[in-house]
Amino acid sequence: MSSSSSSASSSSTVLRIAIIGAGLGGLTLARVLQIHGFHPVVYELDASATSRNQGGTLDMHVESGQRALRTADLWAEFQKLVRLQGQDFKLIDKYNTILIQEDSSQSIHDRPEVDRSALKQILLDSIDDNLIQWGTRVTAVKPADNGNNTWTVVYNENQKATFDLVVGADGAWSRVRSILSDAKPFYSGTTLVETRFVHVDDKHPEISDLVGQGNAFIVSDGKCMMAQRNGDGSIRSYVTVQIDEHLLPQLNFPNADAARTYLLAHLEDWNESLRDMIRKCDEDIIPRPIYVLPTPHTWTPRPGVTIIGDAAHLMSPFAGEGANLAMWDGAELGLAIVEAFKSGKDLHGAVADFEQRMVQMSAPLAQESADNLRLFTSRDTPRVVVEFFSQMGPGGPPQDH
Repeated sequence: MSSSSSSASSSSTVLRIAIIGAGLGGLTLARVLQIHGFHPVVYELDASATSRNQGGTLDMHVESGQRALRTADLWAEFQKLVRLQGQDFKLIDKYNTILIQEDSSQSIHDRPEVDRSALKQILLDSIDDNLIQWGTRVTAVKPADNGNNTWTVVYNENQKATFDLVVGADGAWSRVRSILSDAKPFYSGTTLVETRFVHVDDKHPEISDLVGQGNAFIVSDGKCMMAQRNGDGSIRSYVTVQIDEHLLPQLNFPNADAARTYLLAHLEDWNESLRDMIRKCDEDIIPRPIYVLPTPHTWTPRPGVTIIGDAAHLMSPFAGEGANLAMWDGAELGLAIVEAFKSGKDLHGAVADFEQRMVQMSAPLAQESADNLRLFTSRDTPRVVVEFFSQMGPGGPPQDH
């Protein structure tokens, strides 16, 4: 890994950049920098790109995710993956009554769906293999001894490398964020319990028909089930559970049967066809507590270090903005770095300006995410949700899972 850091400093540019985290934001940043002749080092804890499940489907927004893909010169590759039918949408109540139904022919097609894993793969395929250091645990980021606003990354316990800029793209529990901010994620009060149907068309055609080719939102009495079709034909579903943080260990189910029993009791007055979404799901049932950062999350700029994505603006998935914003962050930060370097402008000032724009972009969307979470878990559902989608117009809800 030291040799990779050395190659970065002796490349066509002399700016040494470390990106902590190979998620969508970090990879977008690495791609944009690479296009312009930079050779950042990406440190990633995962052993490989496939060492863990990458999540479900995303809708790419014109002003953020799609803009980032164009900036990264990956629009053609993205077009091969999009699923317009993923914008099909149903809103259903607990009696299995369809309240709203739209298909992709009614949509304006500005938020096409793509699987997170497929999106991540086109980014990975576009980046030189030697840029990413897989299986690397960053244990510290600290000011370098030379006093020149450079930073030393300590990784795998005792290895070190020094950089002119360290970018924390290291997610919700970011280590880099603590350099800039005292803010810590706090629990929203809601947990999503994820279920899956891998071979749904063959094993459970009735579930397949219920969800359709896009998304089905089932809401009543403050409870919500969100089901989404993925590109491989599988279905993922997420059940909201309002539970205090100190009771979260109750959701560490010992097995799938215990999880099903809990969820069936939680949805005891729902139509039996809907409860089959719990009875018949696959064995991997995963609780995912929703943690968020304060809104707006701001900090005093510090030369040589910054954060993007969930490290900067962790929010609930109820506005579909997390992945889109992470990619926007990566693309815009990359362009800011390139412009500063090529024009001879102050790098640290350029990064500080980017941070200000990022907060302006993300803060209203984080607030929207918080508002939507409260709406979907309101006791007045489904009435308030019907009103919400009626105002939203064709295209269905945003997705960020």
